[in-house]
Amino acid sequence: MSHLSRDNSKLITRLRRIKGQVEGVERALQSDTDCSEVLRQLASIRGAMNGLTNEVLEDHLRHHVVDASSQAAREQGAQEMIQILKSYLK
Repeated sequence: MSHLSRDNSKLITRLRRIKGQVEGVERALQSDTDCSEVLRQLASIRGAMNGLTNEVLEDHLRHHVVDASSQAAREQGAQEMIQILKSYLK
């Protein structure tokens, strides 16, 4: 996914935000926070991860399938996406 290296600052920012959320859950568990609050935080993390994953999947589709430089590259990009989706949807 070489295209990510060109403009990954937004993705890294999102990932750092998720990291902060995970650290917040760790602190909540250490301080014996109410389980409903921990569950809310976990749901928020899951949503953030899904959003990040969707963005990277979309970038892959756009750069390696839709806008691929050749039919062979398009087929390779599609095959990669199939494998990724199979593992993602397990």
